[in-house]
Amino acid sequence: MKILVINAGSSSLKYQLIDMDNKVVMAKGLCDRIGIDGSKLEYKPMNGDKISTLVEMKNHSDAIKLVLDALVAPGTGVIVSMDEIGAVGHRVVHGGENFSESVIITPEVKASIEACCELAPLHNPANIIGIEACEKAMPGVPNVAVFDTAFHQTMPATAYMYALPYEYYETYKIRRYGFHGTSHKYVSGKAALLAGKSFNEMKIITCHLGNGSSVAAIENGKVVDTSMGFTPLAGLPMGTRCGDIDPAIVTYLIDKLGVSAKELDTIMNKKSGMLGVSCHSNDYRDLAAGSEAGNEKCTLAFDMFLYSLKKIVGSYIAAMNGVDAIVFTGGVGENNGWVREQVMKNFTYMGVKMDDASNALPASERVVSASDSTVQVMVIPTDEEMMIAIDTQNLVK
Repeated sequence: MKILVINAGSSSLKYQLIDMDNKVVMAKGLCDRIGIDGSKLEYKPMNGDKISTLVEMKNHSDAIKLVLDALVAPGTGVIVSMDEIGAVGHRVVHGGENFSESVIITPEVKASIEACCELAPLHNPANIIGIEACEKAMPGVPNVAVFDTAFHQTMPATAYMYALPYEYYETYKIRRYGFHGTSHKYVSGKAALLAGKSFNEMKIITCHLGNGSSVAAIENGKVVDTSMGFTPLAGLPMGTRCGDIDPAIVTYLIDKLGVSAKELDTIMNKKSGMLGVSCHSNDYRDLAAGSEAGNEKCTLAFDMFLYSLKKIVGSYIAAMNGVDAIVFTGGVGENNGWVREQVMKNFTYMGVKMDDASNALPASERVVSASDSTVQVMVIPTDEEMMIAIDTQNLVK
C-alpha cells in the first residue's frame, strides 16, 4: 500500500509518499507560502534531484492538486496514477480528550477536530483545510487523522490535572495534554526493539529535543507523564519558548510592560527561551559557538536548558520507580553528543555509563551507553511521517 502523508500548516503543506510494502519514501516535498505571493512547490523523488517551482497556490486545494500532479508527472513522477494511493494520513496537532488513538476521518471526526481549534488555533484550522483539500482531490480515498496529543491520553489524572478549581476542567477542559506524541510513540517503540524487550514491560524516558522540546515517561506501553502541558509552551525552556514559569509573572509583566495578554503570549512563545536569555540566537549550534567564544549569556541559556532537562528526567525516574532506557531524539537530541553526555553525568549515581566512542558518532539508531550501564541510553532518529503512515495503514487495512 502507498500512503500519502500530509502535514498542513496555515500557509504551508509538507508531504511524503511512502510505499509501506518496503517502508520506502518514494517522494517528499513542501508547498510553501500558500495564499501568499511567491508560493513555491518543492518536490524530490526518491532517486532524483529536488525540483523547486514558483507556482501560484491560492489555497490548500491548489497545493494538493500540484502535489498529486508532481507525483504522476511523466519523467519525474513516482506513480502512474493517483489510484495507486491507498490512503492519506494527516498530522493533526490537537485531539483534546476525544481521541486516544488515530482514527479514520468521518464528518463526526472533523467536527471534533474543529471543536479543538480554540486549543490549537494556529494548527487545527490548517489541519482541517488539508483534510478537506484531500477529500476534494481524491474522493473515495480514506483519510486518517493522527493526533500529536493522542499518545499522551493514557496519563492518569494525577499527572494531567492542574490544581485549579475543578469546574475549569469540566467546563473549559483545562488540563495537561502533551505534544510531540507521534514522535514519542515512534522512538519508544523503536527503543523496545533495540533493547530486545517487550514494549509493554519497559520503563522508557523519551527526550524530543529541538527548537521545541518535550520529555515523556512511558511505563509498560503507556505515557504516565510528559513535560508539555495545556499548550506546547510548558516544560523545558526551548528555542523561543519560556517553558515553565511562575504564572504570577504573566499578570506582573502585563502590568509593568503595559501589553495585552496576547502580546505577552507572543513574547513567551516567540521571544523567550534560548533566544530571550542569550540575546543572541535560538539555534543551539549558535549558542554552543557563542559559549565557546566567551559569551556568558549563551552559556547561561544552554546551562538552563540542561539543568531543566536533568530535573525532568530525574523526576520521571522517580515517578516510574526506575527506568530501563533513556532515548534522545529530535534535532538536538540526535546530533549533539555533548548534550547527552552532560545530562547523563547526573545519573552516574545509579550506574549509568556512557560509551564515549558511540556517543560521538553521527546521528543514527544506536545504543550510546556502555555495555555494563544499568540503563540503556539510546539515540533514535525520529520519523513522525513513518509513524503516521503506519497508523494509517493499520486503520485502513
